[in-house]
Amino acid sequence: MVCLSGGKDSYTMLYLLKKLQLDRRYNFDLISFTLDQSQPGWNDNKMRQWLEDNKIEHVIKTEDTYSIVIDKIPENKTYCSLCSRLRRGIIYKYASQNKFDKIALGHHREDLITSLFMSILYNGQIKSMPPKLLTDNKKNIIIRPLVFCQEKDIATFAVAKGFPIIPCNLCGSQTNLKRVETKKLINQLAKDNPKIPSNILHALQSLQPSQLMDQNRWEFKHLEENLLTD
Repeated sequence: MVCLSGGKDSYTMLYLLKKLQLDRRYNFDLISFTLDQSQPGWNDNKMRQWLEDNKIEHVIKTEDTYSIVIDKIPENKTYCSLCSRLRRGIIYKYASQNKFDKIALGHHREDLITSLFMSILYNGQIKSMPPKLLTDNKKNIIIRPLVFCQEKDIATFAVAKGFPIIPCNLCGSQTNLKRVETKKLINQLAKDNPKIPSNILHALQSLQPSQLMDQNRWEFKHLEENLLTD
């Protein structure tokens, strides 16, 4: 079950997975799932046509989460947390009810490294988005096929393929989002050293617990007991 939001990332992911499905070396079923959250200006006519032209089985489900978010969140607060939580709940429920064993999401390299920075800066935790995840209720497996893809490459690919992008008019209308600010910080650092984004991604794959302070990962209180003496 491939989650197609209407953005460049999910279009790219769906397109590439469809190509893989056509390759005889692979054997998997694929369906595109889109959640229409009843945002103002939403128009999926071109998306539907694109899906039909590419012979992709699809479901477009309408759930008015937009009204809930607008009602519950003050204008000066960010919508993202509640919006994503509601969207995630609907997606997981639909996948479970229809017995899909994988849910594919279009997060890319920049999403992973930005999430890591946000978690450190605002939550005091070292965590991000794994490429494969078993959800807390153990009913869904999330996969992120694009974790090694750079956003700029995806953007170029999306333009070249002419995907009918549907903009997000909810979070996209807000300014000073923490994710946007964090992304700007990483991009600024990358201007001086272009390797910084890839280094951050590599850091997510190369943890060294003995160089950190998490006692659940590295028991350092009693190291003296292992000290060798002459």
